[in-house]
Amino acid sequence: MTTITVITGANKGLGFETARRLIEQGHTVYAGARDARRGEQAARALGARPLLIDITDEASVAAAAQKVRAETGRVDVLVNNAGVAGPAASAGELTAADLQQVFDTNVFGAVRTTRAFLPLLQAAARPAIVNVSSALGSLTINVDPAAHTDILEAWAPLLAYNSSKAALNMLTAVYAQAFPQISVVSVDPGFTATDLNGHQGTQSVEDGAAVIVAAATSPDAPSPAFVGATGSVPW
Repeated sequence: MTTITVITGANKGLGFETARRLIEQGHTVYAGARDARRGEQAARALGARPLLIDITDEASVAAAAQKVRAETGRVDVLVNNAGVAGPAASAGELTAADLQQVFDTNVFGAVRTTRAFLPLLQAAARPAIVNVSSALGSLTINVDPAAHTDILEAWAPLLAYNSSKAALNMLTAVYAQAFPQISVVSVDPGFTATDLNGHQGTQSVEDGAAVIVAAATSPDAPSPAFVGATGSVPW
């Protein structure tokens, strides 16, 4: 039986590369994108199934889940990959509205998507949720970034982004406790060159996607967990 995988933000970057690698391994991948044309182009290039989904829109997420339900009846792996960086202004300059915009995608988007696809995950034999996070969301690392250069290549005091990823890590921990039959993990792809950082990252999407692919293909891994390319990341 083929593995049914849903990936949000799969039309480019880490999501696209993750989809490509999982398809190579035999997964049936729904490549999520909020733009229909770009999503269909990416799906054709990948050999994936296009999935129109805007994770900031409740109706869009519900429609996407209904489409997958009608076609497969279950989801084995959900990869919450879609995310935004938000403004790079200093902490003192950012407003609540700035943070709200980032949280709407990085946190509330993951909640909308997880909740909508939860019944389909519960219909799978060995379901998994993979939340694409960042070491910038680690409270331990942010308290003393200089002590964790083995994990974090570059630290920045990004109030909106860092706090949103910390919140995403908390979602991972609580969902794992609430649904012990589902493997729920956060992953840190590292400082990867994508649109999110203006392609300033020091590693390729091929390198960054490796930890996402590993989590998506290891449903029996400890849950909850926060893992990166070099192993466990401190919460």
